[in-house]
Amino acid sequence: MSQSSQQDVITVSDIAKRVPNLLKKLPHVVKGLILANDTRPTKPMGLGWAFEKAVRQNPYGVALLYQNTQLTYAQFNEWINQLAHYFLARGLQKGDVVALFIENRPELLAMAVAMAKIGVTSALVNTSQTGRVLTHSINLVKPRAVIVGDELKGALDDVLQDLDIDRNNLYWFADQDTLKDQGKAPAGYHNLAEVIKSYPRFNPPTTNSVFYGDGLFYIYTSGTTGMPKAVVFNHGRWMKAYGTFGFIMNLGQDDIMYVTLPFYHATAMVVCWSCVIAGAGGIALRRKFSASQFWPDVQRFNASAIGYVGELCRYLMEVPAAPHDRQHRVSKMIGNGMRPNIWGKFKQRFGVDEVFELYGSSEGNVGFSNIFNFDNTVGFSPIPYAIVKYDQEKGEPVRDANGFMIKVATGESGLLIGEISKRAPFDGYTDPEKNKAVIMQDVFVKGDRYFNTGDLMRDIGFRHAQFVDRLGDTFRWKGENVSTTEVENLVSEYSKISEAVVYGVEIPNTNGRAGMAAITPHEGQTLTEQDYSDMLNFFKQSMPAYAIPVFLRIQAQMETTGTFKYQKNNLKKQAFDPVQTQEPVLVWLPGTQAYTPVTAEVFANIQAGQYRF
Repeated sequence: MSQSSQQDVITVSDIAKRVPNLLKKLPHVVKGLILANDTRPTKPMGLGWAFEKAVRQNPYGVALLYQNTQLTYAQFNEWINQLAHYFLARGLQKGDVVALFIENRPELLAMAVAMAKIGVTSALVNTSQTGRVLTHSINLVKPRAVIVGDELKGALDDVLQDLDIDRNNLYWFADQDTLKDQGKAPAGYHNLAEVIKSYPRFNPPTTNSVFYGDGLFYIYTSGTTGMPKAVVFNHGRWMKAYGTFGFIMNLGQDDIMYVTLPFYHATAMVVCWSCVIAGAGGIALRRKFSASQFWPDVQRFNASAIGYVGELCRYLMEVPAAPHDRQHRVSKMIGNGMRPNIWGKFKQRFGVDEVFELYGSSEGNVGFSNIFNFDNTVGFSPIPYAIVKYDQEKGEPVRDANGFMIKVATGESGLLIGEISKRAPFDGYTDPEKNKAVIMQDVFVKGDRYFNTGDLMRDIGFRHAQFVDRLGDTFRWKGENVSTTEVENLVSEYSKISEAVVYGVEIPNTNGRAGMAAITPHEGQTLTEQDYSDMLNFFKQSMPAYAIPVFLRIQAQMETTGTFKYQKNNLKKQAFDPVQTQEPVLVWLPGTQAYTPVTAEVFANIQAGQYRF
């Protein structure tokens, strides 16, 4: 593959250049790492503990900003405490579960901390779920109570008859500023803004009885290949994010982080917010992401940092350049999925100095963070891990004559696995069978255990790595393994293409899967016949022949999840059949020098094996 999508191998001199900057942060970083690696089973810790610490540090500083609401740490904490005391009085206790079904707003964060202080696990239900999927997600975790925002009450009402929940344990927040106007709860629901009024505002004693192994969240995987899975996320894992990402990012009490990512996902709820709490700074929320309002909001909230995922950054790059691009104080950003083809352009256009790209998963036990601020890398990991050789044809790691796995050399790619240990435990899924499927045994010595991330990574030296692809997103064509992520990056470098989603499709009478790219032109751009020729020439110069997409599908807009992940299932199913879509589909026929439309006749000829692909 072309080197344009890769980070060069990191050298001693590269590290040496960045050491002075890191040394300035060292005392803070060391303090954070001590917190992150404290696994004492009976030491008070976790989200509630850390939040109360921030309250003591900065009681009158801004804790939360949302629309026209501004709360100090003291004000926010008093509200949270009333919620905690109310639910304690209702009989909730450590080990219980509540389902939170609320969009991005203060009520969601308040409930999350209130439950954390009690030791109750909050199931962060995806707010886009409805029907059978919503029923499955709630019943899966067996909640004692469900808390819903009025904005989602309709979706909940549709499935109430199928939920395994006591009807007296349904709670409601008005879709407005709860602290100023409580609203009137619908029949069958308790109005939380009303019922907590008489409850104490002081910290509940239970905060100091929440420990490393106690449950904090259930975070749901996307369920793109089936029903969502609920991943256990305990207070100990939250402390790892708090101590590593939080103390490395080094935000202070005057910092505000603007986050539009959904808080039912770990990137926002765990990573971004823990960074804010670690510095006793403020978090600014928006209900849903808006590319046109992003930087005006940053200015309005006086944000100094932002949370991101890769597609959010691409959407921001699509907005026409404007004076407010640099009229802000944002110098740091934290998230994941920043694509190499826009990494440098984004930093330059918006004046961002530090990109804290990270890698991790809700269910996994290994994480990376870009603490040295290199470009195009998920960064460094202090957690025990290995990148091992992987045979994609057989779909399994390569083992030596003794049956043990083989680590890749620096510069090579392989499967990322994380050692399961006391320091890096695997908390797993609610389904024990799914846990068995991702645990590898006897990896390097008899009796050891590793978590299989399912991700291909490139070892670029000094415990740094670069994301290559998900195993399921890699396909084989012309006897070669093709990384969809790398091809997406390269295709997106064509001047008129805004984004690309690459996947493999089957052609009759051929082996493997041919590459197909769904592409979206930049706003205001139209692809012409000349582009179909120029694109092919560009691809030939950028990547090997086997990686060049055989088919193109031109879309006005990509279909994504609430966390900006591409929805590939429908694209794969419809493939290159022009009857399955109203969007233009093109093909690079053998012996031609440009992409041409897939007409009914061309499709029939492909199906009949008339072309030698």
